[in-house]
Amino acid sequence: MTRDSDERLTVPDLSMPEATGSRRMDWAALPREVTAGIEQLLGSPVTHAISQSGGFSEGLAARVRLGNGKRAFIKAASSLTAPAEADFHRREIAVSERLPREVPAPRLLDSYDDGTWVVLAFEEIPGQLPAQPWQREELRRVLTTVTQMADVLTPSPVERAILAKPRLGGLTAMADDAAVRGKVEELSPWAAHHVDELAALEENASLDGVTLLHGDLYPFNIMLTADRVFVVDWPHAWIGPRHGDAVTLMSSASLSGVDPQSLAGNHPLTRDLDPVRINEVLALHAGFLLRTAAEAGPDADPHIVAMMTALGLGSLRWLRKRL
Repeated sequence: MTRDSDERLTVPDLSMPEATGSRRMDWAALPREVTAGIEQLLGSPVTHAISQSGGFSEGLAARVRLGNGKRAFIKAASSLTAPAEADFHRREIAVSERLPREVPAPRLLDSYDDGTWVVLAFEEIPGQLPAQPWQREELRRVLTTVTQMADVLTPSPVERAILAKPRLGGLTAMADDAAVRGKVEELSPWAAHHVDELAALEENASLDGVTLLHGDLYPFNIMLTADRVFVVDWPHAWIGPRHGDAVTLMSSASLSGVDPQSLAGNHPLTRDLDPVRINEVLALHAGFLLRTAAEAGPDADPHIVAMMTALGLGSLRWLRKRL
């Protein structure tokens, strides 16, 4: 592949957008019957709730304090107003119920689904998102946890029938869609000019493996405490190669000015891999992210589109250097 110019891939200020959507629901907006159901679920009235603005879901995310002194983290969505998010919640319930205790994920306390509202109650993690740009020690801690997580989740404790298809690929479809291809060209002329080679990486990709992967391992789905790393939000989990989550996380680190190639060369999940395997994951992730961003309509959350665009371009920037 030639190294023709691509302004979007070479700008020094390509960085991680703010990890906040624009359609979060506030606790006060929950119907009374739903809050009553949550209180019944937890066995105590909610005395204080702090709605969380971070993240991209359309539903509720809130930290709550209960009358008995306990705390919990609540996620909720309505099938009427946010059907996709409600379905994600249903899948996350199924996955979370099957995660071994050794997995560094918040414990699901309980859940309910009345056909319209889907509610998940997790243990509250008294932590915070990793700093962006990445701090070296925090990134080291998270990459160590990714290795440990792959060990615990190989083979997958969750059967494939419960999981969604991996959110991967899009360059092949883009090659046959002039409108989408044109929008992607606005984001990355290099990708549009090399779509055939990138589509070949997608089509020939080997995703064989028996590891349960998180499927959306970016900084906004990680919580850090003083001594632990937690990975949250599991609705997009899928079964594949052990290195899948590690490559995804490393590609996002490029938005912090971190050289992902140096990370990959020293990480136990990637250092001995056939280089083509890494290239395939990068192409598949970039394809999904950029195609989705390009297809977004006027009603799409602009924060989500910005995040997908940045992450897709980050994957492409690393892939371009590797090729």
